[in-house]
Amino acid sequence: MRVRSFAKINLGIEILGKRDDGYHELRTLLQSIDFYDELIFKTAPENHILLRGNDPDVPWDNRNLIYQAVQLIQQKVGVFSGLDIHVNKNIPPGSGLGGGSSNAAMTLFALNQLWDLRLRETEMFDLAKELGADVPFFLKGGLCLGTGRGDALSPLKETIQCFCLLIIPNFSILTGDIYQRYQASLTSGHKESKIIEFLERRDFSLLNNGLEETVFKRYPQLKPIKTLLYSLGAEMSQVSGTGSAVFGIFSEKKKAELAVGEIRKRYTVFLVNTLSRELYWKKIRAGV
Repeated sequence: MRVRSFAKINLGIEILGKRDDGYHELRTLLQSIDFYDELIFKTAPENHILLRGNDPDVPWDNRNLIYQAVQLIQQKVGVFSGLDIHVNKNIPPGSGLGGGSSNAAMTLFALNQLWDLRLRETEMFDLAKELGADVPFFLKGGLCLGTGRGDALSPLKETIQCFCLLIIPNFSILTGDIYQRYQASLTSGHKESKIIEFLERRDFSLLNNGLEETVFKRYPQLKPIKTLLYSLGAEMSQVSGTGSAVFGIFSEKKKAELAVGEIRKRYTVFLVNTLSRELYWKKIRAGV
């Protein structure tokens, strides 16, 4: 079984405060994009998990969320069949594009079919939440509002398809490091929500990433990328989540293509589309 595992971008992040469980209270807009890893699942004769991949920087052992997803679903349903899993990795770890979380969600999705478990949607989401705050989103896809840790999801009416330029530097950023450096005094809980205003007006210029200044202080080399994307006509540009990837949103494909030509002189860049929820699942199921 082959399954595509798509990336996401955070169109906006607002930090509302600190939770009792140690996490931050968030309001975030999550958007699927047409940039993906490929997961290949094969049954194995013995009761073991063999996980391999093409990226030497990724741990292919029990530290990997794919491995943890297999173990979790085995424990919950009592199925201990052997698996041979190979990953063609395109989404770099630590880029803020949710590659590891997407891989975990698609592992749950694939095993639900491969083992004919017939788990309900609510059961799948409960499993996803145990694996990480971003994991449940990838069982929804499209455009979602995330609250709480980011895992309380409200699917939203899709915007028109946009074109997204991704610039992914060759280093990763640890999410925990950024949250530790984030200053609570900068929380936006008392301010009017730009995300809510965006949902009313659909004006990308309203959106911002509340963690971005913390990322820029730690990695100042990322800020000129954002400036460059704006200079080439992006309607908005941000760091995605807490990662190293910087994206720009364009409504016109021609303008995005011209920008790619300029950016390639300095950086590795990918031109991808945003994905509606319908198209997201159509592409996933087409790959199975």
